[in-house]
Amino acid sequence: MREWADFTIDTAQDGTQVIALTGPLVVSSVGAIDGRLRALGSQVDRVDLSGVSEIDTVGAWLAWRLAYETQATITGASKKALRLIAAVEDKNPEAVVEPEEEQSAPEEVLGGVGGYVISYIYGVRDLMGFLGALMIATGRLILHPRQMRWTSLFRQMELVGVGAIPIIGLMSFLIGIVIAQQGAVQLKQFGAEIYTVNLTGRLSLRELGILMTAIMFAGRSGSSFAAQIGTMKLTEEVDAMRTIGVAPIEALVMPRILAAVIIMPLLGFYASLMAIIGGAFVSMFSLDIPFFTFLTRIREVVPMHDLWVGLFKGPVFGLIVALAGCYQGMRVHGNSEEVGLKTTIAVVQAIFAVIVLDAFFAVFFTEVGWG
Repeated sequence: MREWADFTIDTAQDGTQVIALTGPLVVSSVGAIDGRLRALGSQVDRVDLSGVSEIDTVGAWLAWRLAYETQATITGASKKALRLIAAVEDKNPEAVVEPEEEQSAPEEVLGGVGGYVISYIYGVRDLMGFLGALMIATGRLILHPRQMRWTSLFRQMELVGVGAIPIIGLMSFLIGIVIAQQGAVQLKQFGAEIYTVNLTGRLSLRELGILMTAIMFAGRSGSSFAAQIGTMKLTEEVDAMRTIGVAPIEALVMPRILAAVIIMPLLGFYASLMAIIGGAFVSMFSLDIPFFTFLTRIREVVPMHDLWVGLFKGPVFGLIVALAGCYQGMRVHGNSEEVGLKTTIAVVQAIFAVIVLDAFFAVFFTEVGWG
């Protein structure tokens, strides 16, 4: 049964006339009281909104108009009501709005902590559900490889791999220049400029090449995963897939994750090479080391396990970035603002996880003797 808006008029202890609005002040329920409110004239001193269960822009305008026409004060308004009333006020409103009583500091802290805890619990539940569905889809594709959408996989590899080559190459080249130039300046104080080759080679192959690639990959491809899947959820394309018997995890998520896992080590290796080339380029001018001599020296001073360390990190970083983007994309609901919000969250989560994992790998490989 539909609930309608209503009001009562009482006299307060101080002799003021108070009109108390009750029920939902929304466009579908205020029509019954609009005419009665217009007929009140100036016999109201305060408009009490504490009994309003729901309010929209139309209800806020009605409450503000009543207060404005009767020179009354609005009291008992919720934060939502205050925002809506402020939005509908004229440039020079004469009605004065008194905000509701604010919560004490301990109540706000406890309420905020409780909200974060509940959000965290729901987030863990959703993540477990997503990972479970992903594991089921992976097992199904292993048992039935023909169900894999190879066209979609190769298309994603082209988008996240081939399309990223120019920007990653340029970025890595410049990073190599910075490493070699700054390293040479510091090592020159000890007469050890020749070790700039060691510094540039090991940092590029082991750490910065794959790490900076993963960060760029998160900003470029991880965000696109979240935005694409999120937009498809808003336009109900994901629901349409389920309706016709197509699993969204297999059709949308798996190709993107596999593409990221395959492409990331290749992009990381390419980025490392470009960083070394950048270091060799700047060394010709700052250290008087010939270009090809620098490259030949790299082969002599950089151990092979540095290359394997970088290649090992690649698939792991690619998996993390793709999971963050696809997971946040699948969580989009409500309105288009969610797409931007979830895209931002996906990029932040991916970069944070990549940096934490890189620190873990640095300690781990040092402990196993690959330091």
